[in-house]
Amino acid sequence: MNVSEPTVFVVDDDEALCDALRALLESEGLRVQCFTSAEAFLAAYRPGVPGCLVLDVRMRGMSGLELQSRLARENLALPVIIMTGHGDIPMAVRAMKVGAVDFLEKPVNDQVLIRRIRMSLLESQRRHQQQTAQDDLAARLATLTPREREVLDLVVGGQVNKQIAAELGVSEKTIEVHRKRLMQKMGVHSAVGLVRIVMGSQPGL
Repeated sequence: MNVSEPTVFVVDDDEALCDALRALLESEGLRVQCFTSAEAFLAAYRPGVPGCLVLDVRMRGMSGLELQSRLARENLALPVIIMTGHGDIPMAVRAMKVGAVDFLEKPVNDQVLIRRIRMSLLESQRRHQQQTAQDDLAARLATLTPREREVLDLVVGGQVNKQIAAELGVSEKTIEVHRKRLMQKMGVHSAVGLVRIVMGSQPGL
């Protein structure tokens, strides 16, 4: 599986519907993978693959809502579109509370479904980029010594070298050395850039 290519995962135990959705979505240039059970999807899915999940509610074995809840518990950032012929208000509310981006009742208009899927793929891309940035930040932070991490927290808190030195009980020159090293490890060139990357933005100045 090409992890860089967004994929629409269709999970529905109606094989005829899966085939129809595959044909529809592939005609729109979308990459599609179909599964006839939640268990089959879980066995095949690899976290980190961007895309969205088009999910039926009532299936043999694990239900769609149970699958959605499991993905939420495991913090898998995959946008979920619930699609069912047995929808009701409580079910829709439950799905939305767990994080579904949409709840559609069958039969669904093809163009409505495609539009919602494309919106979900954009949301998946946003989540994927956010997770990548968070992972990169965590990796950089892991390279810091305990003292460098202390200095980092104080710099991000707005303190200058003199204040940091006084708080940590060391010389200002020592703080300058720690600050230079931690900024090299974090890949930034100024306090502004340091704040940006720690706050989840791109490395800056």
